[in-house]
Amino acid sequence: MQPLEGITVVALEQAVAAPYATRHLADLGARVIKVERPGGDFARDYDRTVRGLSAYFVWCNRGKESVVLDLKQPGDRALLDRIVARADVFVQNLAPGAAGRLGLGADALRARDPRLITCDISGYGPDGPYRDKKAYDLLVQCEAGLLSITGGPEAPARPGISVADIAGGMYAYAGILTALYERERTGAGTALEVSLLDALAEWMGHPLYSQAYGGAPVARSGARHPSISPYGPYRCGDGAVVFLSVQNDREWVALCEQVLRRPELTRDPRFADNPLRRAHDDALTAQLEACLAGHTADGAMALLDRAGIANARLRTVPEFAGHPQLAARSRWREFGSPAGPLRGLLPPVGVAGRETPMREVPALGAHTEAVRREFSG
Repeated sequence: MQPLEGITVVALEQAVAAPYATRHLADLGARVIKVERPGGDFARDYDRTVRGLSAYFVWCNRGKESVVLDLKQPGDRALLDRIVARADVFVQNLAPGAAGRLGLGADALRARDPRLITCDISGYGPDGPYRDKKAYDLLVQCEAGLLSITGGPEAPARPGISVADIAGGMYAYAGILTALYERERTGAGTALEVSLLDALAEWMGHPLYSQAYGGAPVARSGARHPSISPYGPYRCGDGAVVFLSVQNDREWVALCEQVLRRPELTRDPRFADNPLRRAHDDALTAQLEACLAGHTADGAMALLDRAGIANARLRTVPEFAGHPQLAARSRWREFGSPAGPLRGLLPPVGVAGRETPMREVPALGAHTEAVRREFSG
């Protein structure tokens, strides 16, 4: 038995944030009924890269039931009420104000069922001057200041993944699990609110404090760490690049003595502590790369491992897919989809003695008729 077996989640969801949260609930065994408008979640049409399916949709919607309802039609609207009446959790990330206009606001739903847990995911929250503003991942990243510190000195850059959506989805997931636990103790549900801006505000904690109390703006530093040195990419003698990280003075001494064979660098006043090393990062990089010029990347990484210095190689996405650690730990599983069998990675949290159910990605409306019969009243 999975941890959330017997829990029913109804999701009026689209795009990434809410679907990402509810997919994790499905992975724990919850029944997730995904209510889609006619035409479906627009994330189904973001791309066609997974054998004709959207990579975004496959990623965020495995293990759910797809039910197509036209909520402008009285019969479908009444059916949704019957489904929600038997649910444990209701999740929505519709356009600002849409749930309320449909009579699906948290207050209205919980007045009918105080045990219900509702979770509203929005871009900017339920009040304030941005409450009605449309919000998509990259735009929220801009508003949160994330792009201002991402990229190189010459220009900002978008992170390679949907950071705001993932952050919002994970806080929604954690909040729902917490609310389910609380309900077990008190018998009462609750209303949760998650905004993408608030989620990124939490993740922006270091630059916010650094700017507020350090005075100087946080500079874009490309692949180098903005406040720790040495921490980033360093070229070796074979032209390949090794990433390494020194987190404290003990590791700095080990790097100089055991890897670089330059113990005198530990006595260089420019590199006496981390703030000074960061202030002289260009000079330090020149010293490191001069020493690493006598090593291949593989040789340098072997030395770093023996010295206890954290390091990594820069992998491409295909190289990551073939990562030896994923293979050694059997992280890949097969699951079904409208395009046939696909392979995906197990979710990060494993439960001892239980295999995560890698259930199929639903075709649009695949479960509509079965759900209509089940909830026919």
